[in-house]
Amino acid sequence: MNTADLRSRPAAAPRAGGHRRRLAGAALALAVAAAVAVPPGAAATAGTAEQARWRAHAARVTITRDDWGVAHVSGATDADAVFGMMYAQAEDDFPRIENNYLVSLGRLAEAEGEGAIWQDLRQRLFVDPARLEALHRTCPPWLKKLTQAWADGLNHFLATHPQVRPRVLDRFAPWMALSFSEGSIGGDVERVPLSQVEAFYGRRPVPMTDEERGLLFSEPRGSNGMALAPAHTRDGRALLLINPHTSFFFRSEQHVTSGEGLNAYGAATWGQFFVYQGFNAHAGWMHTSSGADNVDEFAETVVTGADGSLSYRYGDALRPVTTRTVTLSHRTADGGRAKRSFRTFATHHGPIVREADGRWIAAALMNRPVAALQQSFLRTKAQDYAQFLAVARLRANSSNNTVFADSKGEIAFLMPQFMPVREDRFDYRRPVDGSDPATRWRGLHRLAELPQVVNPRNNWVYNTNNWPWTAAGADSPRAADYPRYLDQSGENPRGPQAVRVLRAAADFTPRKLTEAAFDPYLTAFARFGPGIAAAWAALPADDPRKSALAGPHALLRDWDHRWSAESAATSLAVFWGEAVWALVAPQAKEAGMSAWDYIAERATDAQRIAALATAAQRLTEDFGTWRVPWGQINRFQRNDGAIVQKFDDARPSTGVPFTSAQWGSLASFGARRYPGTTRYYGTSGNSFVAVVEFGPKVRARAVTAGGASGHPDSPHFTDQVGRYASGDLRPVYFHPEDLAGHVTRSYAPGQRP
Repeated sequence: MNTADLRSRPAAAPRAGGHRRRLAGAALALAVAAAVAVPPGAAATAGTAEQARWRAHAARVTITRDDWGVAHVSGATDADAVFGMMYAQAEDDFPRIENNYLVSLGRLAEAEGEGAIWQDLRQRLFVDPARLEALHRTCPPWLKKLTQAWADGLNHFLATHPQVRPRVLDRFAPWMALSFSEGSIGGDVERVPLSQVEAFYGRRPVPMTDEERGLLFSEPRGSNGMALAPAHTRDGRALLLINPHTSFFFRSEQHVTSGEGLNAYGAATWGQFFVYQGFNAHAGWMHTSSGADNVDEFAETVVTGADGSLSYRYGDALRPVTTRTVTLSHRTADGGRAKRSFRTFATHHGPIVREADGRWIAAALMNRPVAALQQSFLRTKAQDYAQFLAVARLRANSSNNTVFADSKGEIAFLMPQFMPVREDRFDYRRPVDGSDPATRWRGLHRLAELPQVVNPRNNWVYNTNNWPWTAAGADSPRAADYPRYLDQSGENPRGPQAVRVLRAAADFTPRKLTEAAFDPYLTAFARFGPGIAAAWAALPADDPRKSALAGPHALLRDWDHRWSAESAATSLAVFWGEAVWALVAPQAKEAGMSAWDYIAERATDAQRIAALATAAQRLTEDFGTWRVPWGQINRFQRNDGAIVQKFDDARPSTGVPFTSAQWGSLASFGARRYPGTTRYYGTSGNSFVAVVEFGPKVRARAVTAGGASGHPDSPHFTDQVGRYASGDLRPVYFHPEDLAGHVTRSYAPGQRP
């Protein structure tokens, strides 16, 4: 589930990152003992032995902040590095760390009230704290050291920052790290319709929301990844594009090194102790959300016995339904605490999550937290493709494709490694008959059985959350060779755009790859354009819409389908796209098609014209004219450090030229209107972008949405906004000589400024 023998050498000096200790100088060495002492009265629950362990870790850790606020953490051992990594993350944004674990542990209602109780229940159907504690006791010793250091780093932060007031989690235990082990933006459990969990366990009808039914226009949750072999580059060095599309401020940019070979740079999801998307000195990995089907529903035939016992049919036998009581706490309106208990049910397929057509529906998904956490950390130390693949054989990555490159010039595209074997004659996009043993999962596929591309002849691979059948152009896997369930997403508008830019040149440089990542061509509107033109041409000459829409039609007809901040056509096209999406979404759903395909192939002339009229009218009502430059509408604004922001047209913001990924923009900006606003404000899309070149020395450039800090009073709260909007990536300080001259502070965890 997404919820994700390295023997320590305590006395060893770090091989990597030692320059950061030298930057601190002799004064830091003399100050460490006093600096890391726990303040009087802090962490009353921390025992003497625990405080001594914190001090020992802190004495072996240096955190160096560069002039962008990025933390470069150096530790003597991997455990020391994890301790410093978590401390630095907590300095930058503890509320996001806490929120992620409130969600993953099923304790969000303790902070937000009873309205979150159903989200907590859904999580706890799959994540049982007692089970996690038991699993933690079975962890390999090296992993226990890391989870202990993870908890110690967070607890040491809270002990040395009494002004930080957690909403709920004022103490972290090592086993908690198992609740959130894979790092992707949406866990597998989020595929379970929340409304239907409430309906089943609340024992009342609750309709599915339009969002759950896929009827609302929304920014795709996913990412882009590209890897180029040396033969496709000017300088004969492999290149990697890392471009996650997530909620803004979802991950922390960090560089973490240790004396045990850890040397990872990139984006770490708040609260996790591994770089999720990034690179080390020899290899890089980019994860993209996959459309493979490895979360299934089983329709169970439940029988109630004369004594009230529950059984379900499986083949010719009846099996007992497993029951468990889940008790959840929630905050009350007066600030107090209350509890609610639920009797939950499960079969061998998984927990019961809803009811449909009179049958209970069990959800099956990956639930291997120990293996997932091992795989998530160990891959960051892989030095080449062979080592990366060896880690992948843990088969505990369920939600992500991977685009890979290394300094040997190897490139690869991999599917999620957790892939159950199933009978392909069944349609697993819908609940299958749980009483039929033929529908069961039959173990996991071997990696060699999954679609993959390694060192293709065309010298590039990519993924944009689309199907794997175009991952390497003509050298891609063939859909006919694999079961249907290995792709459920199909193509999307970014796929043809990625192929277009990768085929456009064979002499890529880091700059040229960056330009490709921000190429403004919008494949969706290029595809929609002929239909709009034909619909307008078909209007009778005496139809009043013919003249009323002549200007908007001409603007789109003459447009080159490229976004820019100055483009009024981009504004009109986006508003048209959203309007026609709303008209066709139910029909597309019924037809089993993506709205993108349906708009291009089946939207009627009447729908296209109605959407154009709606778009022009909305623009005129909101901005006084239908000719509005896109940059005046599409804005980046960061007013405060709140997890859920409030936007205000009267407050400063920055124009962003790129659009939603729905329209084929590789650079993604998921924006919309909010209560009280006419402008669009982004909350997701491009969140961390990096271009990495692997040669004798790895080189990289990157940008983070907004800035590295979650504190509004920090100079690094919004210092990257201009670069973010323009695609102007800044140098990454990976090597000691890169960092020299760019240090603002070096300190041990707990040391006062």
